[in-house]
Amino acid sequence: MATAKTDEGLIFKWFIMKKVISLIFISCFFWVSINAQTSVKTSFTRDQQISKKGLFDSDEILDITMKGNFRKILNNRKGEAIYYPVTLSYADEENNSFSIAIQVKTRGHFRRENANCTFPPLLLTFSGADTRPAFFPKKNSLKLVMPCKGEEFVVHEWLVYKLYNLVTPQSFKARLVKVTLVDIENKKMPSPFYGFILEEEKQMAKRNGMVEVKRKIRPQQTMMQPFLRMAVFEYLIGNTDWSVDYLQNIKLIAADSSAEAISVPYDFDLSGIVNSPYAKPAPELQMSSVRERRYRGYCIKDMSLFDSTVAFYNRMKSDIYKLYEGCSLIDDKYKKKTAKFLDEFYSVINDPKMLQKEFGYPCNPNGTGNVIIKGLRED
Repeated sequence: MATAKTDEGLIFKWFIMKKVISLIFISCFFWVSINAQTSVKTSFTRDQQISKKGLFDSDEILDITMKGNFRKILNNRKGEAIYYPVTLSYADEENNSFSIAIQVKTRGHFRRENANCTFPPLLLTFSGADTRPAFFPKKNSLKLVMPCKGEEFVVHEWLVYKLYNLVTPQSFKARLVKVTLVDIENKKMPSPFYGFILEEEKQMAKRNGMVEVKRKIRPQQTMMQPFLRMAVFEYLIGNTDWSVDYLQNIKLIAADSSAEAISVPYDFDLSGIVNSPYAKPAPELQMSSVRERRYRGYCIKDMSLFDSTVAFYNRMKSDIYKLYEGCSLIDDKYKKKTAKFLDEFYSVINDPKMLQKEFGYPCNPNGTGNVIIKGLRED
């Protein structure tokens, strides 16, 4: 009987032990599964956060290093531009370092000419072959604006893009960068300098829930209020180097391919507010300086149509001045000069007689408001 009881006890203990081991195994399985899921979720969330911190989501200066045959790249100023392989290195906001293979070529017209600019503008083309987070685009190309006659004017132009970002989201974003060039043949390169990268057109349109419009239209065929806000902005910065008719420094976007278009300006280096040393008004405009403003919109005889636009810029006045006052990258002399230039704009829009004279100028048959600048008209 004692042996039977002992056996029963052992069997009972074995049964209990088996249950405990099973419970421990099941608990460990669930613990590993839950932690694995948590780990995957955490990793996925972090990748999402990295990908959301895009190139144009910060105003911090981005340091980039480009290594390639830059002596040949920078000297490629004539004829059809040639692509060269380049390695682009940068660090994201979490200080993760990346090096990616891209293709680079010179671009542009005036600024590409060696006689006009120290550095030509560059086009950076991405292949999408790497597996990095989507900070730079996986594919497509981005424009890199380089210094023409001094890097301070690059900062001045970048500020104009920031200024128009305040006016409307239907605008190009720009990211200021500090560029270091390394030549693979150990040719002497300039010291690091400021440039800025411009948002790609399709991305700008997509960000606004719109599409690109490639057809040519008259400015009167665009949405009126966005056009007036844009045209008055060009007047504010003292820029005459634009045309909707000829898509000169203007891109068009719309809700769909057949909808009314919105004009989006870019390339502000010839504006009075930037005041670059090579900036001159077109001879056809009969202007003495880019610091002299000229409204380049179409003829509108009813000045009341400008009321909402004038009211908008009056509401924006404090933010516009603060953009320049708060920028540590520009000196006090330029800040004072810009404040005076802005004062002149506000004096005009708040004086009915001056408003009529300036914004009614395209209606003057003896003026140059509707003149076509040489080089824009198609043969």
